[in-house]
Amino acid sequence: MDVIQQRERLVVPSQLTALNPIQAWFRQFCLQNEGRYPWLAHQCDHLNLALAEGFTNAVRHAHRGLPPETPIEIALALHEDWIEIRIWDYGRPFNPDRLKEPQPGTLQSGGYGWFLLRRLTDRVSYDRYIDGRNCLQLVTYGFKHPV
Repeated sequence: MDVIQQRERLVVPSQLTALNPIQAWFRQFCLQNEGRYPWLAHQCDHLNLALAEGFTNAVRHAHRGLPPETPIEIALALHEDWIEIRIWDYGRPFNPDRLKEPQPGTLQSGGYGWFLLRRLTDRVSYDRYIDGRNCLQLVTYGFKHPV
């Protein structure tokens, strides 16, 4: 049975100015837990980058056209040997699996975020829930270091 060891939650407005406090909050979470879970220290920078990418995508894309007060919820769940980050937004439904992977040597103005998230974490999903929110779920296992 897998038990959640530590759980944290943060709700912020849909504004890019919230990114620095979010990243500081996540770094503090890592520091508080890496003594008990040493693998977390090796994952923290990758996960903080993934968190920043997921949050900025929610602000720039999912919440485009919505008031800046629209909340974005971030939830962390630390297990014995893995961590889950969930980022909840109120945007329209979107299927990121329909994106085409950028070709090496080509330059495009955007669309790299989903592929970056898949490189930084072990499992990524983006699903629509019945309450009208979308959830970006990022999972990383402690026994494997991301690329």
